[in-house]
Amino acid sequence: MTPGTAGRHAVAVSGAGPPTSGTYKTRPPAAGDRGVMENDSTPVRFPTKVVVLLRDDLEGWQALNVTAFLSGAVTAAVPELVGEPYADADGTGYLPMLGQPILVMQGSKEVLTAARERANARGLPLAVFTKDLFATGNDADNRAAVAAVAAADLDLVGLAVHGPRNGVDKVCKGARMHP
Repeated sequence: MTPGTAGRHAVAVSGAGPPTSGTYKTRPPAAGDRGVMENDSTPVRFPTKVVVLLRDDLEGWQALNVTAFLSGAVTAAVPELVGEPYADADGTGYLPMLGQPILVMQGSKEVLTAARERANARGLPLAVFTKDLFATGNDADNRAAVAAVAAADLDLVGLAVHGPRNGVDKVCKGARMHP
């Protein structure tokens, strides 16, 4: 086996022994394991990825608002991502949080539209936030505002997607990390 180089994959060399394709791969957590490693500083590589993708022309307060709403959508849709409750050294309890990081990315209106289309084509769970939702004040009005517009015409300002790492990466093609 010869190692890969930038832009090239590893190549099996005839007679070089067994392939090592699994050697450098992190195994997914066992069933029931949320990827939490107590008292271990080894980085965890989660089998799935959560991304909130924001439009790059949002005001600061809008970006925070959209991120909060979309993170809540993922939490509601995939409750197994929620970790255990927290407690400080004094025993004061705190609510649990997602046990997996959420990457916040940004892109143009076109990047968001393409990401929505790719997520739907891949069947990945998706939450959307449209510009119209800044003018509403409750969940019923939010749903009505989205329902009033055809999918291709949604004025997306944010979306959240959860799924296999490579699938989410492909959905978010063209986006960049939020500053």
